[in-house]
Amino acid sequence: MFATLSDRLADTFKHLRGKGKLSEADIDATAREIRIALLEADVALPVVKEFVAAVKERARGEEVSQALNPAQQVVKIVNEELVEILGGETRRLRFAKSGPTVIMLAGLQGAGKTTLAAKLALWLKDQGRTPLLVAADLQRPNAVNQLQVNAERVGVPVYAPEPGNGVGDPVAVARGSIDEATRKLHDVVIVDTAGRLGVDAEMMKQAADIRDAVDPDEVLFVVDAMIGQDAVVTAQAFLDGVGYDGVVLTKLDGDARGGAALSIAKVTGKPVMFASAGEKMTDFDLFHPDRMASRILDLGDMLTLIEQAEKAFDQEQALKAAQKLSGEGGEFTLDDFLEQMQQVQKLGSLSKIMGMLPGMGQFREQLDNFDERELDRIQAIIRSMTPDERANPKMIDGSRRARIAKGSGRAVSDVNQLVDRFFEARKMMQQLARGGGMPGMPGMPGVGGGKRSKAKQQPKKGKGKRVSGNPAKAAAQRKAQQEKASSPANPFGNPDSEPVDYERAAAALDLPKDFSKYLK
Repeated sequence: MFATLSDRLADTFKHLRGKGKLSEADIDATAREIRIALLEADVALPVVKEFVAAVKERARGEEVSQALNPAQQVVKIVNEELVEILGGETRRLRFAKSGPTVIMLAGLQGAGKTTLAAKLALWLKDQGRTPLLVAADLQRPNAVNQLQVNAERVGVPVYAPEPGNGVGDPVAVARGSIDEATRKLHDVVIVDTAGRLGVDAEMMKQAADIRDAVDPDEVLFVVDAMIGQDAVVTAQAFLDGVGYDGVVLTKLDGDARGGAALSIAKVTGKPVMFASAGEKMTDFDLFHPDRMASRILDLGDMLTLIEQAEKAFDQEQALKAAQKLSGEGGEFTLDDFLEQMQQVQKLGSLSKIMGMLPGMGQFREQLDNFDERELDRIQAIIRSMTPDERANPKMIDGSRRARIAKGSGRAVSDVNQLVDRFFEARKMMQQLARGGGMPGMPGMPGVGGGKRSKAKQQPKKGKGKRVSGNPAKAAAQRKAQQEKASSPANPFGNPDSEPVDYERAAAALDLPKDFSKYLK
């Protein structure tokens, strides 16, 4: 969603690099580019004016003029100001001290309230809560049925005494849900209310009546992040008519310009509390202003990536794989590789995962064009192998590769490529696991990627050492060579360029096999 804004800001900061000091003209030009980038992203004009003024004021101050790297200092200022307009700090749910916590969802029709209700219920369930969903949207056709289907997917019960489709009193349903939750010991009640295609008096009155009936601990306004400036207008109208405590942004994975996300907290004064960025029920989490600002500036979001990995990865399997790579738990096989790949898939889209890494904005086009089905094709090839072949890939010869290709529906070249890449990746990971550094990277420990080592150069094949024509000198040379051959090995190396058996030396030092290839 913020791709265009990220690219514009990255281009703006690129022009500042290499400058030891920023002039007034540099600051004005940077502020102008930032203003254009924000306006193109559909950010509200008052927010843009306030943001640019704050950046200019701080850029002219001492924190930039006295900085060793003014360009990085400007990026830091923009990052901090972005965090500020996004809400500052992460706002978490307030839970009731006694009785069930009541959360009411409000918003326009089509914003994704019903789906978001199920996502919020699953999120709370994972937090150790016992939520109850309430079908109080009795206007939209099949809204009750949709909530029931979504609730079944996430394993959360639904209170739906009325069939909906224009039948029933939503206020009475909402009021009755509190008694139901108390009776069945649910500690959170999520009320899904009706929406309209536009803000109208009837909609406002119904939402206000439900609010008065259940006295919610949190009223969340659900906003479609793709509708642009109209989201800010609607949010302000709801704030004036009904009131709410926080905002939930949906469809953040869309390709719209995303100005609503940057404007709504500043204009309404209410924090963005949650964000939904996908169609899966798990694509939902707290909204962290600092992490969102880092993503916009292509600084990555490692904290979110780590949190998702902790949820998805099996620690026992990961530990076994690590032990195998370090040589303590047997050989790392294609079965282990398949398990690791399946765990990575649990994190979601691979392009989305890569997008959380710092500096990946420059590879956005490649990430957008990445075919997620490639992982499925790799799995098909591995599953077409016998258990023995997966345990010992070295036994996969030409005829076996042809059989595997036929069984997986792929070309033989795809099988060859997978097997070759597996051996290369395993060798590299073993090197890293044993603390040897990364092959081919100059300056890394245990790596011969820099200048060519003199010790590995083979002696030149020439005419040999010249022998003096003087008989006395020739005898002295022969005697010296005999003494040198009978003398013990030099403990300080091999300064005379004699041939060295690197593999034997590597074995004596307990280094990996084929160690000599990393010295070439």
